[in-house]
Amino acid sequence: MIRILTKAKIIIFVQIMILIIPGCGHSKDDFKKRPNVIFISFDDLRPELGCYGNDEIFTPNLDKLADQGVAFLNTYCQVAVCQPSRASYMTGLRPDSIRSWHLGDHHRGAIPDIKTMPQYFKEYGYHTVSIGKIFHNHVPDSISFDEPDLRPDKYKTADMIDRDAESFHYDDEINARQIERRAERIKNHPGVKLYADGWGYGTSVESYDAPDSEFYDGAQTDLALETIARLKERENPFYLAMGYYRPHLPFVAPEKYWKLYNDRSITPSTNNFLPVNAPGFAMNSMYELANCYDMEGVVQYPANGTLPDSIGRILKHGYYASVSFVDACFGKLMDGLEKMGLADNTIVVIVGDHGWKLGEHGSWGKMTNYEIDTRVPLIIRAPGIKGKGRCSEGLTELVDVFPTLCELAGIEVPDYLQGTSMVPLLNDPDREWKSAIFSQFHRRPKVAIDGKRYMGYSMRTDRYHYIEWYFWDNENKVPLDYVTAELYDHQNDPEENINIAYDPVNSNIIDDLGKKLKAGWRSARPK
Repeated sequence: MIRILTKAKIIIFVQIMILIIPGCGHSKDDFKKRPNVIFISFDDLRPELGCYGNDEIFTPNLDKLADQGVAFLNTYCQVAVCQPSRASYMTGLRPDSIRSWHLGDHHRGAIPDIKTMPQYFKEYGYHTVSIGKIFHNHVPDSISFDEPDLRPDKYKTADMIDRDAESFHYDDEINARQIERRAERIKNHPGVKLYADGWGYGTSVESYDAPDSEFYDGAQTDLALETIARLKERENPFYLAMGYYRPHLPFVAPEKYWKLYNDRSITPSTNNFLPVNAPGFAMNSMYELANCYDMEGVVQYPANGTLPDSIGRILKHGYYASVSFVDACFGKLMDGLEKMGLADNTIVVIVGDHGWKLGEHGSWGKMTNYEIDTRVPLIIRAPGIKGKGRCSEGLTELVDVFPTLCELAGIEVPDYLQGTSMVPLLNDPDREWKSAIFSQFHRRPKVAIDGKRYMGYSMRTDRYHYIEWYFWDNENKVPLDYVTAELYDHQNDPEENINIAYDPVNSNIIDDLGKKLKAGWRSARPK
């Protein structure tokens, strides 16, 4: 059975962590020598970029960052949903250790004194600031930041402060309809905590003719530039966490980015069907898309049917437009950094918190253990690295980002972190690295097609993707009896279309992979 930390062990673990507090005997000159850090997350961004081999999408600014740094081609999140993924990479710990598995699991829920990445950098003299979605929607985590939750002025009003920013629309007619639908949802579900407080969402897509700065992510970019201009005058370095909301649903972007594409010129997914022989509960329910009012009654559980091709093409068009929009926002931020003379002494990291299906496996959304949901983009540009302009195919994980940034910044890497610094790969992208990476997903009864509760533990090696599913005791937070397995051979089936775990010819492979899965991440670390 898969092993996880008991609550008692977690408490002892936290007490040890708290004792590991860096000394404060650093001079101002020491601070000056350290590089600034800009950590940028994109919500639902899959490795669908030019630098990752997609020649249909327009992402010149992220591609430029890859030319200046290292793009990691095989990076995986630890959970393919926002809150637990972010909780994991912002603490440097894995989901079972911090007990964060789905949206309702706050990163300080099980361990109130847990130390986040910006909180750790703050103890080393960094001035820490957050803008946008860093943890989950409106989770400022003021302990981590000197300046938490900065936001554009027009979005500070009482009716917007707690609202999920990805729910904002700009067309008057859409906004009016969204207000009506929210009122209907509240009336029909009295006392029920509604998804996105009932705002989620308006229409699934929107093309609106307005300047970038009229949209939330554009306004955030302007605020970030103003903030950096102010921070550069400080004596100590800064750590800026910037969270872009797009390309999260709904796919809302300025009209000019929609005009970069044509529905008919975008290649649809080639595997819009469930993986053969896969357990039904392994697939997500697409409830996010179903909460867009133009999709109510259209979206089904993937096992019951796929979206019409005409709708799928519009959705993918909207996703691409949204990606190009935040790519432009990112480019504006990097241009400003260059003009302020800060580029040469600033570490820049971009991540996608998880992937997102665009019709693959007949689904639209994340929330599975499949490769399309767990594989993410990761690009790092840092002063002095030797692998500039190259790509690394080494197996890496988002939990590796925390120790990597510590080493790049010249500060002590906490020994309790559960990732591995990627600095060796930044200097030698072709070197041998991890033998496996690990993800997992908690399938809850209200989402599972059979109404039961499961935990799926996932391991990806160079060739295979192996998943073991267990019944889950949600009261004690432990796996129960083994249920079934999935096995995908990426040499012969890179899209994961056929589960070959039930084929007797693969029994030895499954036995070997099962042992490696149970041995866990410590046994897979690079030599």
